[in-house]
This record gives sequence, C-alpha cells and structure tokens, in this order.
Amino acid sequence: MSDREGIYQAVIKETKAAGATLVAVSKQRSQDQIMELYNWGQRDFGENRDAELVEKYHALPKDIRWHFIGHLQRNKVKNIAPFVTLIHAVDSLRLLREIDKQAKVFDRTIPTLLQFHIAEEESKYGLDLQGAKELLQAVKEEPLSHARIAGVMGMATYTDNDEQIAGEFVSLSDAFGLLQRQVFFDDEHFKEISMGMSGDYPIALEHGSTLVRVGSLLFN
Repeated sequence: MSDREGIYQAVIKETKAAGATLVAVSKQRSQDQIMELYNWGQRDFGENRDAELVEKYHALPKDIRWHFIGHLQRNKVKNIAPFVTLIHAVDSLRLLREIDKQAKVFDRTIPTLLQFHIAEEESKYGLDLQGAKELLQAVKEEPLSHARIAGVMGMATYTDNDEQIAGEFVSLSDAFGLLQRQVFFDDEHFKEISMGMSGDYPIALEHGSTLVRVGSLLFN
C-alpha cells in the first residue's frame, strides 16, 4: 500500500466511524488522480467549477456522485443540473429558485444545502440565521417542486486555533438543530451538515458533520 493510499484509508475509516461521508475534493486534479481514488473505493467527489465538473462527468465512471461545493452562479446551474448529486453552497433565494427551475427542466430532484457564514473572514459567502429564516419563509409561501433543502453547510475560519474552529462548527450544528426543530421537523431529508476540510475535518466530525470535504490531504 502506498503512502497516499494509507492516508486515504485512514481518513475514510475515521469518517465512516463517525457516520459521515467523505467527499474527495478533486478540483484542479487530473482524471488519473481521481481514478486512483476511485479504484480504492471512493465514489463521492467535489468540484467548484461547472466547466471542469461537466468535463469530468462525461469522461469518468457514471457511478461517481458529483458534489458542487463552490460558489455557484445562477447562469451556470443549467450546466450541472442533469447529473449533480448535491449542491453544497446555496446562499440566496434566487439561486435556490434557479436550481428548482433547472431541476424541473431535467425532471430531477436536486438536493441542496444552505450555506451559513460561520467564519471570521468576510470573503466567505453564506447566510446568517435570520437570512435563512427569511429564505425558508419565502419557500413556505411558494414551495419548491424540484429542489430539496437537505441540510446546511459552512466553512470555518482558516486558523490554527482549534477552539475557534470548534466554536464555529458548534454554531453551524446549532443552526441545523434549530431549523430541524422549527421548520423541518417532519422532513426526513433534512439531515446533512457539510463542514470540515483537510485541516479541520476531525473537529468537524466531533461536532456532528455528516459530510467532510477533503482535498489536499488526499491528493498531495
């Protein structure tokens, strides 16, 4: 077993033990690199550019579950709507409506996650709790037909301060719990918390993450 495969097996073991799913972040990675992980058993991969994702979708095995993990522009939704498994970063009602529209065109239901801004960096996208509640009220008044809100997503501050990272993950878990109790109490599909990357995924798993997005640790 190579060193890289050993790292992969350790990460997947830790993730599965926590009851979570490992999304291998394959952006800017070659098809050969992706196939190496595929041959080890990995099926969930994450991309953040629509054109790169479309190219890889057509070239690689069709049992791969493709996650869109980056900031998605509304005019790009149609490119990934035919096949995307999960859109992680919905930060506006307009984007959610466009996903719903394009999913209907392709007669699909597309699961999505509401992105929360939990980090100190203002450059990161995301909703606050009040914004999420307003979005969900609008959805209640005009329900979605082909997009589904399946949970929440957030990115912690890029820092070596584990206590700060843990606090930010707790805030996302708390937001998930609040929405689950107040809005999605009868919706079995609202179950995902996407948080944790290469540098902080063990902390995320400790605080309830169901999807960790790990890239450099697996590919470098």
